[in-house]
Amino acid sequence: MTGENRKSRPEIPEIAKYIVFVLVIAYVVLLLLFASGSSRPFEEVAAAVSDSLDMEVLTQMDDRMLKRNFGLNSADYSGVMYYTSTSSMSVEEVLLIRVNSRKQIQQITDAIDERINTRMDAFEGYAPEQVRLLEDAQQSVRGRYVFFVVSSQAAEYRNAFDTSL
Repeated sequence: MTGENRKSRPEIPEIAKYIVFVLVIAYVVLLLLFASGSSRPFEEVAAAVSDSLDMEVLTQMDDRMLKRNFGLNSADYSGVMYYTSTSSMSVEEVLLIRVNSRKQIQQITDAIDERINTRMDAFEGYAPEQVRLLEDAQQSVRGRYVFFVVSSQAAEYRNAFDTSL
């Protein structure tokens, strides 16, 4: 009887093979969900994000401010939306860029990292709550979209971006 029971039960390597297979499939599905882009036009994504913004705190900036603050030229991208705080004592800002090619993503993320470091140096020592916002800044790259937010409502703005895709 023991021989029959042993043959009818799957062996541990056989079970492990199926578990690994399921984990790989789950990983691929998650990767596709979170790394995939969107075919939605920039205008729709930007409108969804800007509708969620607190316009009493944030104001839309022009191409010159993008160049000044990030060193990026808006003409190089297929869409740019940039909002920043009206107060010079606030670090709140929201940036959404749709790139023309994936090669541009690294340049943008480097510019964002530099912006965070510069702002942290400027506010260090006298505005700890602003430094905390910078430490909690959120960045997301989804397909051809790069999203960056520094705000006390960062999670809400990020959610608006994620659901707009």
